[in-house]
Amino acid sequence: MASILPEGVNIAHPDKLYIGGEWIAPVDGGTIEVVSPHTEQVAAVVAEAREADMDKAVAAARKAFDTGPWPTMEPAERADYLRKMAAHLGTRASEIEAAFIAEIGALASFAPVASMTGTGTFMTYADIGESYEWVKRGPSTMIPGHDALVIREAVGVVAAIVPWNMPYAIMAQKVAPALIAGCTVIMKPSPETPLEAYLIAEAAEAAGIPAGVINLVPSHRDAADHLVRHKGVDKISFTGSTAAGRRIASVAGERIARVTLELGGKSPAIVLDDFPTDAAAKILARTITILSGQVCAMLSRAIVPAARHDEIAEAIATEMRTVKVGTPTDPTSEMGPIAMKRQLERIEAYVEKGKEEGATLVVGGVRPAHLNSGYYFEPTLFSNVDNGMTIAQEEIFGPVLALIPARDEEHAIEIANDTDFGLNSAVLTNDPAAAYRVGRRIRAGNVGHNGMKADFSLPFGGFKQSGVGREGGIEGLAPYLETKTMLIERVAEAPVAAE
Repeated sequence: MASILPEGVNIAHPDKLYIGGEWIAPVDGGTIEVVSPHTEQVAAVVAEAREADMDKAVAAARKAFDTGPWPTMEPAERADYLRKMAAHLGTRASEIEAAFIAEIGALASFAPVASMTGTGTFMTYADIGESYEWVKRGPSTMIPGHDALVIREAVGVVAAIVPWNMPYAIMAQKVAPALIAGCTVIMKPSPETPLEAYLIAEAAEAAGIPAGVINLVPSHRDAADHLVRHKGVDKISFTGSTAAGRRIASVAGERIARVTLELGGKSPAIVLDDFPTDAAAKILARTITILSGQVCAMLSRAIVPAARHDEIAEAIATEMRTVKVGTPTDPTSEMGPIAMKRQLERIEAYVEKGKEEGATLVVGGVRPAHLNSGYYFEPTLFSNVDNGMTIAQEEIFGPVLALIPARDEEHAIEIANDTDFGLNSAVLTNDPAAAYRVGRRIRAGNVGHNGMKADFSLPFGGFKQSGVGREGGIEGLAPYLETKTMLIERVAEAPVAAE
């Protein structure tokens, strides 16, 4: 296999899989080509795992969990390994950033955020592991003479399956808590963004983590489905589309495998009457361009007072026209390309659907005239959107904002909740009490005051079809644990002899 890697990325064995502590060739010799969205050229070629490779990875992870030292180590010892991984990854921040830029066209100015967030996650869970109450012991309140122990133990072998939009940070949010819990892990990155998982595997190798505890198997859909179905996998931790999440939940349900699902969103931003038009326009226009709108938590529905709808639409359009769409390495670029051709075509199809259903295309909706190559698209605003329209109900995953008028606050909350999703939301107001009041009524797992906001040390996840479980913080450790209750008889103390 020809070795192709982006400039600045130095992976030792891109032609191999990491299974059982060794870099091995895939059984069928398959490869995955990674196409850069801003050059439309192949930026990397890595090994492709197929079904037989998945079987090997599960066997290695199963052996490491069932007979290896990892699950029985003291949490503090596992924490030391996580810190070693973080230290190694910290020295390779520039490689993580270069991979992110090459794979999905992330802006060079944004890439360090993803790198720092992912590496910091390993440190966070090392700290959590040392302070967490793994065993709680006390006298039984129901059975005299017995101690009651509530014990948290590792769930087992974990398949960590991540999407292409934030490959490093999301993989870290799965691998770090799984490792500190004592689980063994099979990393299945997206075929569009496999490079960061290679760097994590190399960090595990450098840290001396026992063989089979971390395994790496980049693959396409069929092999991934084989992994999800494998009876040797105790838990699937998946981030991606709701459609894929439904499939995984169905398959896992057949054998009652554990799942964490962080899925899609169609997140509302409610603008209250007191919030200035210009401030709202800047927040909404600049948010939808983050990572070219390819964020599951994106505020893609703006619900505004009907009396101010037109002026807010004009202000957003004015702000969107100032956004510089350009190559990710240009320091003046404010929005880069769409991650891949099929995603660009999907966005274009949604724009046509919006026009067909009667929404008003205010600005954007086309590819920029000044960029002759790459999968670029202009920031796009639809106004006069009815919440029942396709562009208001389905996740577009691109820089397309739907502006929806509401009669009053009560109507705005009704519109916000009229969706199958419930991942993220925001309330734009200068009144913190109002932000809290309205936020408590939105059926979503996260609420930001005056913008799309996230603290990755806190739990993140969604209501309804936006997922099952939470990632981040102590709550992000819980999905990788099973709870065991033990009732142990106390040994009676011998009476003290009288002198």
